[in-house]
Amino acid sequence: MFLDYFALALLFFVGLVLFYGIIAIHDIPYEIAKKRNHPHQDAIHVTGWVSLFTLHVIWPFLWIWATLYREDRGWGFKHLQEQEQALEVKVASLENEVASLRELVTRLDGER
Repeated sequence: MFLDYFALALLFFVGLVLFYGIIAIHDIPYEIAKKRNHPHQDAIHVTGWVSLFTLHVIWPFLWIWATLYREDRGWGFKHLQEQEQALEVKVASLENEVASLRELVTRLDGER
């Protein structure tokens, strides 16, 4: 008789732990987004709750969405744009240098 009650209590305990564990796990992307000051925190939070009804099928995408953004570099494209601008400036200066060298060569050829 005692083992029956113990088994029932254990069954309820395991059920509660699973229930609250799933709810805690679904909120991890939102916590990541909140920590990173993500501009879509609320959308990630709501989508996390929706993922409970889809049996967490969309949860990995939420994780990716939450981790893509960082406050210091944004979505990660800002750094690439800065590199491209710096490269364009370098190319322009090299083009000017090549043009001046061609002009110098033309002048030196004319003096011969």
